[in-house]
Amino acid sequence: MAALFENLTDDEILEIVEPIMSNMMEGSTEINHAKHSRDFTERMLCIVTPEHLRWACDNYQAKWGYFGRREFVALFRRTDSVAVTWRQFCSRSSDVRVAEAVFVSDGDRILIDHAMVF
Repeated sequence: MAALFENLTDDEILEIVEPIMSNMMEGSTEINHAKHSRDFTERMLCIVTPEHLRWACDNYQAKWGYFGRREFVALFRRTDSVAVTWRQFCSRSSDVRVAEAVFVSDGDRILIDHAMVF
């Protein structure tokens, strides 16, 4: 990961990871497992099964509604990954949530190895 991102600015990294994050969040809103998990590592695919996604989406959508806009908060560079946090807004709640994801390199692809909204 270091080799892939070490010479990039935070803005350049965000240009890479924002579309990946947006696709994952849209897949969650649509409860579309193929779309949601398109950029997952094998580890994440083992955790987020279609049944797990359905359960999680039914749960959060009943409470918070759908994911809306995100605002970038911080990017954390690590030896083998980049962690990014955002303020996450939802359609049925005035609470501001935290969205976070950890991105890793898998050859020429950037994949999500961890993600959560809380």
